[in-house]
Amino acid sequence: MKKPWYAKKWITLLLHTTAWVLLFSLPYLLRPQNPNEPVRPKSPNETINNIIWLTGDVLLIGFFYLNALLIIPRLFYKKKYTLYTLAIFGSFTMYVMLLWLLKVFFTPADKTFEFRKHVFFSTFIFLFILACSIAYKTIRDRIIADNLAKEKENEYLKTELSLLRSQVSPHFMFNVLNNMVALARKQSDLLEPSLIKLSSLMRYMLYETDEEKVSLEKETEYLQSYIDLQRQRFSKKVIINVNMQTTDKLYDIEPMLLIPFVENAFKHGTGMIEQAQIDIDLKAENNTLQFIVANKYDPTSVEVKDKASGIGLTNVQRRLDLLYPNHHTLQIVKENGKFIVSLQINLAV
Repeated sequence: MKKPWYAKKWITLLLHTTAWVLLFSLPYLLRPQNPNEPVRPKSPNETINNIIWLTGDVLLIGFFYLNALLIIPRLFYKKKYTLYTLAIFGSFTMYVMLLWLLKVFFTPADKTFEFRKHVFFSTFIFLFILACSIAYKTIRDRIIADNLAKEKENEYLKTELSLLRSQVSPHFMFNVLNNMVALARKQSDLLEPSLIKLSSLMRYMLYETDEEKVSLEKETEYLQSYIDLQRQRFSKKVIINVNMQTTDKLYDIEPMLLIPFVENAFKHGTGMIEQAQIDIDLKAENNTLQFIVANKYDPTSVEVKDKASGIGLTNVQRRLDLLYPNHHTLQIVKENGKFIVSLQINLAV
């Protein structure tokens, strides 16, 4: 997975460097300036003091990363709270003592330095850096954990989608092969063109559906081939009205997403249904797909369901939730003796 620009190492290094420079420059930037005060040359002690305080800044930066990258993971995360407290106290003691020794050895004539004030002032600075270090570590670990969780979720979704696709294809093939058996029993002349249609369907299923998305044009061609096979099977026993329009522009869609609705209509809208009729309407414009499939049904009949019954609709509902969350509307209703599926998808996502 490609890292975003802000996660690159040189960007991270630049951001950290800029933050430290701004933080330790604040006392100098916010110091009041008197324009009438004459400029005087810096004394040797003042120059040495600046170097000593700069050394202190470097020590604080070192402690920041030492605590975040080593002490917290090795001690605090492992619930060694006593050792963690001792490590922090030891780091503070070393910080205070080192600055004091540098002051004593390099500016022995400076009478303005007081050890008590030095400890008091250093405590607040050290606690501030400690708090920043803990916050940095906590936020950083949280971001890493969230990214890992997203990656795992994405991998899980990909696996689940692959499983759903593998369930759709065999289920569809079983129904089509049943159609072929019916034509063979009738010794129909339509068997050969039906087999040609079937080969084109299989080619689509084997070579096109591995892609994340296919063109809506290919998907509609696949639907049309399936509908043609059903026309050949039922002849004039079922009225089939098809209206598919995709003239707005080229769109992409998840493969094998629409076929379960059509397949379900032929499975449950034929057979013992009087004056069986199936209406299929597809329209794509303004980045929106509208797909409606309606079939007559007998509300008084009791259907005997097999183990595969309902696989198609259940899977496609799950796939829609995974692929188009909050960007699709699916309505399934029964009214006036018709079973109607209405699907609307935002194709711009």
